[in-house]
Amino acid sequence: MDSSEHGSSKSSTGEASAGTLPPGLTEEEAEEIQVELTKVEDEIQTLRQVIVVKERHAAELKRRLGIGPLSEIKQNLTKGWHEVQCSNPYMRTSQTLGDLNRRVSSSNLYLTASATLEEIGRSDAYKRTQETLSQAGHMTSAAFSSVGSAIRNRFGEMRNSPSFKSFEDKVENMKYKVMGRSNGESDHSPTSNNAPF
Repeated sequence: MDSSEHGSSKSSTGEASAGTLPPGLTEEEAEEIQVELTKVEDEIQTLRQVIVVKERHAAELKRRLGIGPLSEIKQNLTKGWHEVQCSNPYMRTSQTLGDLNRRVSSSNLYLTASATLEEIGRSDAYKRTQETLSQAGHMTSAAFSSVGSAIRNRFGEMRNSPSFKSFEDKVENMKYKVMGRSNGESDHSPTSNNAPF
């Protein structure tokens, strides 16, 4: 190549003039590296184009198989989780936690605490407390039941009182008057001799 070709190839790839060559690199070596860089960049561009074409083809195949974006995400998550579970850090962590669990559950402190809880569960104080709470629950339930009965009885007494009967008769009389008029009947009803409302 002549010097004009060097200038054009260097300027097209953005390299500075020959005066800025790295130390220890001759102009011929720089030119060879530049040619190789150009080839590699061309290959990268070609590979990018091939990848785009392959991705489109893969998308078309997935569409024809009925694989949608959601099922693909699910598949990727499943695959990713499987890879995590098979990874060395996960397996080491899982093993470490298993060892820790075994050590804790076989430790004197854990065994002592477990035995203490069992003793508390069998103790008289615990049983008395449990019985007291159970009795309190029954008493509360009985109290609510008594209050409900008392209210029902009171309403029953009120219903049988003369003032409530008078009110009920007046409402009944009014009902017959309204219903009678709407059905084309007279104002007289079985209780029409009562005082008007």
